[in-house]
Amino acid sequence: MPPDSLPAAASAPNLPTSPPPGLIALFVAFAKMSLSGFGGVLAFARRAIVEQHHWMSAEEFNETFALCHFLPGPNIVNLSVVFGSRFRGIAGGLAAFTGLIGPPVVIVTILAALYAHFGEVEALRRILAGVACAAVGLLMAVVLRMMMPLLKKRDYIGLALMAAVFAAIGLLRLPLPAVLLVAIPISIAISFAIRRRAQRQAKP
Repeated sequence: MPPDSLPAAASAPNLPTSPPPGLIALFVAFAKMSLSGFGGVLAFARRAIVEQHHWMSAEEFNETFALCHFLPGPNIVNLSVVFGSRFRGIAGGLAAFTGLIGPPVVIVTILAALYAHFGEVEALRRILAGVACAAVGLLMAVVLRMMMPLLKKRDYIGLALMAAVFAAIGLLRLPLPAVLLVAIPISIAISFAIRRRAQRQAKP
């Protein structure tokens, strides 16, 4: 078969190749994420959506998570609602949200009752400290993976903006709302400028 006859998804591995998930698939997928996400669900959400089910490309996931990051509320909760609504409307958003929140609520309620009785045990405190270290490692791994699309495209402007936001919030301790009010318009303006330049170069 000649290369031109191959499907676009096969010739572009960065594109999602699986059909849109149904309501049950959304609920089950996000339930698995929530039950696997010790210390944070983001790492498992990206793995399931991008790598396991191929419902989104890496770039689409980054863009969706960026939108959810700027919305009020927990990022991963926003992601579940936006992701489910994108494929199955309001019902899909509710299915993903219920799968993400339902199982942990039951487990945390039980653990909270146990912690009220055994929270002062020193061994338990050490276990929780170890879990915190693992959670930080997972978060760092996700950040590196989410950077890969920028590195592959050699988007040096995007990387510079990312570094500037990190320095402003993480090092200079500037207020998050103030940094976002400056960074978001700059990012949007840069994106439009790059797109216009690409369109001009594409014209004969």
